[in-house]
Amino acid sequence: MNNIRKIAIIGAGISGMALAILAKRKGFQVCVYERNHNISSIGAGVTLWPNAMFVLEKMGLSHKIEDVGGHPTFMRQFDKNGVQKSSLDIEEVNALCGTSSVTILRHHLMKVLHEALEDVDVKIHFNHPIATKEIDKIREDVDLVVGCDGRMNSSVRQYLYADGASPLYQGFINIIGISKLTSNMSDQAIQDYRFNNDKEKQERFGIVPIKDGLCFWAAAWRTDMNKKRPLSDWYQEMHQRFRLWPTSVQNVLNNYDKASLNRIFVHDLDPLPYWNKENVLMIGDAAHAALPTSGQGACQALEDAWHLTQCLDKEGNQKSEMDLHCLLTQFFQKRISKTSTAQIIGRQAAQQIFSAQTEPDIAAKRISARQLSHLWMQGLEGI
Repeated sequence: MNNIRKIAIIGAGISGMALAILAKRKGFQVCVYERNHNISSIGAGVTLWPNAMFVLEKMGLSHKIEDVGGHPTFMRQFDKNGVQKSSLDIEEVNALCGTSSVTILRHHLMKVLHEALEDVDVKIHFNHPIATKEIDKIREDVDLVVGCDGRMNSSVRQYLYADGASPLYQGFINIIGISKLTSNMSDQAIQDYRFNNDKEKQERFGIVPIKDGLCFWAAAWRTDMNKKRPLSDWYQEMHQRFRLWPTSVQNVLNNYDKASLNRIFVHDLDPLPYWNKENVLMIGDAAHAALPTSGQGACQALEDAWHLTQCLDKEGNQKSEMDLHCLLTQFFQKRISKTSTAQIIGRQAAQQIFSAQTEPDIAAKRISARQLSHLWMQGLEGI
């Protein structure tokens, strides 16, 4: 009989901490290794769509998340002149899904997860990077090693794939930040501004309100990757590119917290044919990083943690003879379709934004709230 009791988790991001919380509550022995000296808050904010809130509700954390987060009502898309092109009623989607959507600063989300981790008495081993060559030693001492070590430099992905299954630069930059809102966004609508009918310029500016007059945002445009260029030059270019855009964009750019700014060359992964070898598994962005245009990165990381814990707990309760490879293969088969869909949707949305088209977002106009709710809640029904 397969008997998994000790789990080593590499990476204390969203998927790593969520898995540690869920597994410890089920009686597993858990240790978490993190390369950084504290909890990372890279990324300004996160939209937790109903599938993510479903998992957080099961974890008993949804009330804490809702207390510090915002509650978006609509997602509205505009051209660069502020003319509305489409609208999605988020409250209708929430009603169909049976749970809410929440916008939250990333460091607030990480704080809630970290506190919940401490509540179940799991300590993170900070300043403890795990090199690929160390994984064989670790897996001898535990029953399962789970890589939650991110999209860009995953040691576990490199361990599983000789070529590293390298992340792919998708040709555009995101500059992200947090701002104090000065204009009226009382309806808490997510605003998405796009300009893509010029062969030389394809640009996007997204504004996501939270609460207490704050928002997080992203300015994006197609560009070559140049890591040697000073950050100040990138920020100056951002202001130049968006200087004539609508008032709400100008308000955000005139009121951001400089310390919150970050420049990201946006990468994702191709869907991979497997996520495990023997007793080593990867989940979250390490396994299926999607573009931010999918809107599902954090959501799918939380789903991974939930489904993996369900698989492990079910195996233990039923005293099955299923070996570890079969169990992890079953987990992969349960997840691969949905995570691959998120990856594909992210790329399709990016292609629509960062290509010269006269019609801003054909796909957004065609998808209904019911279709979107079905997509997000797939695999969570009846759990």
